[in-house]
Parts: sequence; structure tokens; C-alpha cells
Amino acid sequence: MNKRAHSQARTAAPTPSRPDPLLVQSVEKAFRVLTAFDRAHPTMSLTQLAAAIDLDKSATQRFTHTLVRLGYLRKDMGTKRFELTVKTLDLGRHYTQANPLVDRAMPYLLHLSKTTEETVNLTVLDDTEIVFVARFMSRHVLKNDVIIGTRMPAFCTASGIAILSHLPRNEARDILQRSDLKAFTPHTTFRMGDLIKKLDISAARGYATAFEEFYHGDLSIAAPVVDHNRRSLGAINIAVSRARFSPKEAEEQFSSLVVAAAASISHI
Repeated sequence: MNKRAHSQARTAAPTPSRPDPLLVQSVEKAFRVLTAFDRAHPTMSLTQLAAAIDLDKSATQRFTHTLVRLGYLRKDMGTKRFELTVKTLDLGRHYTQANPLVDRAMPYLLHLSKTTEETVNLTVLDDTEIVFVARFMSRHVLKNDVIIGTRMPAFCTASGIAILSHLPRNEARDILQRSDLKAFTPHTTFRMGDLIKKLDISAARGYATAFEEFYHGDLSIAAPVVDHNRRSLGAINIAVSRARFSPKEAEEQFSSLVVAAAASISHI
């Protein structure tokens, strides 16, 4: 399997280390087809798709035919290339409509967005990454390519640190140990000892910060949303530009607002 195929197969559906008698492999393979498409590969031929998902052309043809019939893929009859259809967005829509955290958070996110006129996000943890599940952008937005569904490493984001700070320490440490710890910028905290200290500080004060740790120019303050056991369910963050605020100004102005919003959503 080539490097790209291995990465996509791992992201779409990890292969169990032991045989799972309940695993329907055809379903797993169908999702590998759907998640093979991205910005760099918006369309693919049957041969390209088969190589990307590490299946033979015959099996890939059956899966693409089925997904075309179901409306999740489109095949251009001229070029014979496949692409996702708008119907694939239904999966995300069902998640946001069915998820109680997103539903409960929306009024508070909207209020925070209107009050601050800054970018406000709700994220949840998925293994070693955070995933954006709600987002209100401001006119000062830094990254237009960050949309609902975008993933970022938990260890170098304010939301990720906020979430990890309210998990059992052995669980948080395990997530960090399985993360690809590296410096994305000169400001990234990526050594294990420093990350554990950051978790301690964030847990004590109720919020986390990440100043230009993943993106240059990005200042982020986040607070965890917790359940009745004070275990993290997700995090709210405000992101502002380094060109408009210093780290100290951003923390002083927005930390209390983020903490208050997260507390309002939490089950305490």
C-alpha cells in the first residue's frame, strides 16, 4: 500500500488487530471509497481510486457502481472519473441534528459570536485530533479553509488541550503518546513534559491557550464543556488574529467569556 493509501485507509476505518466477527468488511470498504476524495483528489478514475484504497479494480468497480446508484458518487460519462455528490453532506447533517452537545451549544455560540464579533468554534475529540462540529466566523477570520469537519492535532490546539485537561490523566497521556508530536511553528509545545505541565495549568485555571502553535498569527483561547462528572465532552474556543491582539490582550479579553459560555453548556 502506498503512503497516501495507507493514511486514508487508517483515517476512514482502522483495520482491527484481530479478526472481528461482527465487522462487515463491505461497509468498511465502501467508506474507504467515500473518504478517498479530498482537495488534492476531487475526482479520480477507477484505476486511481483502486490504488488509493488498496483494492483491485473489480472490487472497486462494484463499490463505485453501488455508490453511484445510491447517489453518493457521480460518474462523468465522458471522462469516466468519479466524484462525491452533495448527498454525502447528509451524513454530517444527521450528526449535527442528532448530537445533543451541538444542539445545546448553538445558542451560546451564537451569543458569543455576536458579543465578541470574533470567530467562535465548538470542537470534539476524536482519538488524537479535534474535529470542528460548529463554527461562527467573523470578518477577521484567519483561515477560510477551516470548516465544519476540519481536523487538527489535539496537542497543539487550545481546544485540544482544554479537552485533554479534563480527562483522566492516564487517558490524556495515552492520547499524547499516540500523537505525532512535532513543531508546526516555532511556538509549538510538543515535548511530553511541557505538554503535561500545560494540562495541569489549563485544568487549574479552567481554560487553555494556544498562541501561534498550529497556525502563524492565530491566537486561541478555549474552555472545556464537561459532563456531570467533569469529564470533557468538547470545547469552545475563540480565535483572533495576532495582528489585532497580543497574546496577553487576547487572554485577558476573552478567557472569562469562553469559560462562562462553556460552563453554561456543561452538565454541572
